[in-house]
Amino acid sequence: MAREISTVGVIGLGTMGAGIVEVLARNGLAVVAVEADPAGLDRGRAHLQASTTRAVLRGKLTEGEQTDLLSRVDFADSLTALAACDLVVEAVPERLDLKRELFTRLDAIVGPDAIIATNTSSLSVTEISVATQTPHRVVGLHFFNPAPVQKFVEVIRTVVTDDAVVDDVTALARRIGKLPVVVSDKAGFIANALLFGYLNHAVSMYESRYASREDIDAAMQLGCGLPMGPLALMDLIGLDTAYEILDTMYKQGRDRLHAPTPILKQMTPAGLRGRKSGRGFYTYAEPGSGKVVDDHLTPPPPSATTTGRAVRSVGVVGSGTMAAGIVEVFAKAGFDVLMVARGEAKVQTALASVTRSLEKAVQRGKLDEAARDSALARITGSGRLDDLADVDLVVEAVVEDLAVKQALFENLDEICKPGAVLATTTSSLPVVQLAASTRRAGDVVGLHFFNPAPVMRLVEVVHAVTTEADVVATAVEVCRRLGKHPVTCADRSGFIANALLFPYLNDAVKMLDAQYASADDIDAAMRAGCGYPMGPFELLDVVGLDVSLAIQRELYLEFRERGFSPSPLLEHLVTAGYLGRKAGRGFRSHA
Repeated sequence: MAREISTVGVIGLGTMGAGIVEVLARNGLAVVAVEADPAGLDRGRAHLQASTTRAVLRGKLTEGEQTDLLSRVDFADSLTALAACDLVVEAVPERLDLKRELFTRLDAIVGPDAIIATNTSSLSVTEISVATQTPHRVVGLHFFNPAPVQKFVEVIRTVVTDDAVVDDVTALARRIGKLPVVVSDKAGFIANALLFGYLNHAVSMYESRYASREDIDAAMQLGCGLPMGPLALMDLIGLDTAYEILDTMYKQGRDRLHAPTPILKQMTPAGLRGRKSGRGFYTYAEPGSGKVVDDHLTPPPPSATTTGRAVRSVGVVGSGTMAAGIVEVFAKAGFDVLMVARGEAKVQTALASVTRSLEKAVQRGKLDEAARDSALARITGSGRLDDLADVDLVVEAVVEDLAVKQALFENLDEICKPGAVLATTTSSLPVVQLAASTRRAGDVVGLHFFNPAPVMRLVEVVHAVTTEADVVATAVEVCRRLGKHPVTCADRSGFIANALLFPYLNDAVKMLDAQYASADDIDAAMRAGCGYPMGPFELLDVVGLDVSLAIQRELYLEFRERGFSPSPLLEHLVTAGYLGRKAGRGFRSHA
């Protein structure tokens, strides 16, 4: 049975330390808050006062509860004030030498039964623990920022940490309303090991000028439902902090995907440390502000860019879910749409799907009957490709098979009028190979809609080396007319969203395969610790393990990055027919 912990010491009263003090005191614990620097002590006290006052104004605390909370906190400027604590949590800067020196001093101050915990997010808990004479009582207790809000806590045990210590700390985490997960001492633990590989990849994508910072962030927010884009998140974390975490993880694991992208090392000494310095990947109104202001990298308004071609009529080739969704989107936006499918039966099935979707929108109050009828009046169906001869834009949404798409583009090249834009919705195939199937490669562009097309706002506009500038401009203008958010990128495997998403998912599978943590714990870490809408294994089962494997193989073949090689576990599950929800079983069983 876990022992009762009543008094907790917290060392370091920065944003994280002050947040830990608040969450402990809010849950009835007596807290000793220590900061050696008098100015830091004052800042910590002010932070706690301001945070709890905001909670009162938002109705999350009463004034009486705030008074009681503050009365449970004693502020001190000396470590000796921690002598009677049952547990001490350090939240000092992420430097191994500083933490080791602190733990050596603490070991001689606190009682023999006291637990000493580090809030490190990346350093080796083992290396910190051996600075004491009693490493068996040292444990990692990694809160996430902001500590009063984030539910997830990682409890890190070393090879010598007592089981009772782990049990006591885990019970305390539950007592203060957190969701604890116990893991061993490995670089990055769960959340950071998965998060920072993804963030580093996004920085590399930006550094290579593959896409703009705005487009990278928008792709992950709108295409994957993440609460914040990777570059904006890096600014929030602090580029100096992110560099140290990545560098530490790389030195421990030697995974090249964690080797800090060079631009991070260049930006930090230049003072570009993110929000806290007022400038990082973005520029902010002032240091510490979250308000982004325009700078020399801010994209010009649409009117200042290349003018596109006129598009009034659109052809959509295909009869599946994606094709029907795209037809609906264009029709609702006022375009005349011709849907072409193989045979009258498929045409009617696809048109029925569009009609059903529009009717559901009316029933939910998202569309009025007049708008529904107007949209349906703009749609015609055909079983003949030759009927596309006069449209201004063709969007193909046929099966994701290179040979099938190439044959289609050969036909479109012969059928469509000069100047017509030919677009592919491919999510993984090279746009340039489709362009090369025509004698008008400059007219071919990628328009990667996300599923379901009527709902998802993101469209990736993919330009091959052959795509003309006015064709890219046309695609961007059309997307805006559709009410979508276009992001542009070059013709590279995975484009933006999939290129960042699937290596992260693959890393999660590798973590599971290594038996470092369970699928449930990994999913909980990314949902509760990072604010993701779904954990990686939940998402993999939804997407389909076979689809995920195919995309990961494409990424590996294009980039030849060892870290992108598909997890053997993923390959074995696909071979066994465990494809996710559609098969009734993937990483989990589905009824």
